[in-house]
Amino acid sequence: MERQRRNTKKYSFRQPDLKELRNLTSYVLDPLGFKARFGKLLPLLTTQVDEGLMSVLVQFYDPLYRCFTFPDFQLLPTLEEYAYLVGMPILDQVSFSGLESIPTSQEIADMLHIDESLVGAHMTTKGGIQGLPSEFLIAQATMYGKAMSEDAFEAIFVLLIYGLVLFPNIDKFVDVNAIRIFSTLNPVPTLLGDTYFSLHMRNAKGGGVIVCCLPLLYKWFISHLPQTVAFKENKGCLRWSTRLMSLTNDDISWYNRVYDGVQIIDSCGEFSNVPLLGTCGGINYNPVLARRQLGFPLKDKPNNILLEGVFFQDGKDPQGLKVRMVRAWRKIHRKGRKELDPKNCIALEPYTVWVRKRASEYLMPYEYPRSTPMIMAGPSTLPNQGL
Repeated sequence: MERQRRNTKKYSFRQPDLKELRNLTSYVLDPLGFKARFGKLLPLLTTQVDEGLMSVLVQFYDPLYRCFTFPDFQLLPTLEEYAYLVGMPILDQVSFSGLESIPTSQEIADMLHIDESLVGAHMTTKGGIQGLPSEFLIAQATMYGKAMSEDAFEAIFVLLIYGLVLFPNIDKFVDVNAIRIFSTLNPVPTLLGDTYFSLHMRNAKGGGVIVCCLPLLYKWFISHLPQTVAFKENKGCLRWSTRLMSLTNDDISWYNRVYDGVQIIDSCGEFSNVPLLGTCGGINYNPVLARRQLGFPLKDKPNNILLEGVFFQDGKDPQGLKVRMVRAWRKIHRKGRKELDPKNCIALEPYTVWVRKRASEYLMPYEYPRSTPMIMAGPSTLPNQGL
């Protein structure tokens, strides 16, 4: 019997032109020192994103569980994976909330080691938000790069990466949110928040432009694909939809040993999972579903309480979720080997049956090119889908 499929949606991605930023890398005098100070930002500038693959991946986004649900497994980007990929720690503090004061021209000038009058002259407003044109910042970075003024060049260059790559918003414009995040150098929670927020918002609207750090999401997904799928020649000329639907639970590269000593941020404050504040609103994600990706076993169907969803847009927050999320990040709950059992990176049958049932309920967006056990979906209790 032919399986039902849900309709695919039309998505696109905001991909700024990074040619001028790549040219600026020639002024990085000490790449290893730069990496130690600012993380793995340079590789993001040269990551060749396969937009066809990403357009297929986002069809699998499951808004109920804040993950990508495939026929018999789930994948979801985590704080710990994003931290490793960008080479930056998650600081034990509240990250960007949007409640911060707008930095003055003098404060921005001090961050960038340039004259305050220049900042004041070029500060402008686009799309209802203040910021600096990238053309102005690129000219300043080029000038200081040629003068071998390392501190000023690196500050401006890194801000450009924050504004155009990590937190893209308006083309050729570094907005004040990117400047605020740059000032703290704690971008990982906001990066993950923007990823989930944009996926969730576009899914709810039936498609549209996904605005997040696409090279980072791409690197995350590729890290879990088997090498034969990700990088080798596609001799059968198969579409990405067929290639991804062909993957099974056993094909995925689940675990990287770099996470051996990592303690998972499992929940924060009053929330049973992890709330994330992005540049446009807030959402949560479910680390309990990602334990196998960090080396721990998935034994059973997760408790619905651990999967309860919250979501709000900036300016539309009747429950006061933003303030509650900020407060929650002052009380971070971590779990490691002691709480989550010895690392063995397995998924037991009760969990896999639950995933297959969800896949059957939610329907897959593409045809099954392989034989997958059908799980008859009866009535089930699902977590709160949020606002």
